[in-house]
Amino acid sequence: MLPFPVIAIDGPAGAGKSTVARALARRLGFFLLDTGAIYRSLALFAEQHGVSWADGPRLGALAEQLPIRFGRGDEDGAVYLAEQTVTTAIRTPEVSLGASQVSAHPEVRAMLLELQRQLSRSGPCVVEGRDIGTVVLPDAPLKIFLTASPEVRAQRRQKELEARGVRADVSDTRREQEERDRRDLTRATAPLKCADDAVLFDTSDRSLEQVIDDLAAIAKIRLSL
Repeated sequence: MLPFPVIAIDGPAGAGKSTVARALARRLGFFLLDTGAIYRSLALFAEQHGVSWADGPRLGALAEQLPIRFGRGDEDGAVYLAEQTVTTAIRTPEVSLGASQVSAHPEVRAMLLELQRQLSRSGPCVVEGRDIGTVVLPDAPLKIFLTASPEVRAQRRQKELEARGVRADVSDTRREQEERDRRDLTRATAPLKCADDAVLFDTSDRSLEQVIDDLAAIAKIRLSL
């Protein structure tokens, strides 16, 4: 039994998980736990230390000492590795693919699983990832699986990258997205899937404000807020 209200949000790349989770957390006064940022940070940390994304045992050892922390309050959304700000660095296409690769290793997931669970117990939160409702927090009182059409997801990802100053072609973005989907859906450890008791929510034809309004209404009913 979780000590605080928790909302688990899962879904594929480009479905809007990060944006929705952050906005929903702010609307409800919860804190945001972005688990994807943990795997992205590990991929970057491994790259900085010359460790291959295919080397499960060495990645597991790195995961055990990952010096990650998240900003709160005025620093909401910031991610740090030790004293290094990596908020932008972990969002590049290369690191995104690296995160998908490192997350497929059971050694990595075992090391980071308890870290995610500990963080989720520190207060009311929205937890965003790819296996939150199925593996990390299967007892979360509200699980949401966000999805959107492949076209919409690729367009959103392209705009997100360009907003950060990263040049992106929508065709290349969609191919990278499909490759990541394939990895996430077929990995042996904690594959991406919708939990049986999750609310399946398609964001393709909804604005962010509409999505947040709908999810906040669901949360208030399910969590008795």
